[in-house]
Amino acid sequence: MDTQTDINLLRPQMTLRNMNSGSVFYMPLTSFAEMWYQIFLWALFSSIFVHTIAGAICFATLRQHKYGKFFPLLIIIMGVLLPLTSGVVSSAAVAFVYRASGYQMPPLYALFWGIGQTVVPVCVGFTRILATL
Repeated sequence: MDTQTDINLLRPQMTLRNMNSGSVFYMPLTSFAEMWYQIFLWALFSSIFVHTIAGAICFATLRQHKYGKFFPLLIIIMGVLLPLTSGVVSSAAVAFVYRASGYQMPPLYALFWGIGQTVVPVCVGFTRILATL
């Protein structure tokens, strides 16, 4: 037996997804863990992005204030903590509904669900709808 066939026998085969069958963005998510993880990552990174922009604006306007220049740090910390707490739960709830109903989730829907978890609180914050309740 030559060495090339020995190497091929020792190399593990890809069993999860065949990367030659198409783009990763078109393969549906079928398990609960896949759905939850994709939604959570989109929520986390979109929240960090939005809070980083808000922190930069806050720092630009309060840079000469004695204590106000430290507020952007709190904004960025909240941009990480909120998805790590409420984002985990809401992503799991969405993934549970999809899994329990037997639907496969397209990865684009995971993007919409994850970014939606950032957009909805931003809209509520800008409209000040909670102040009217």
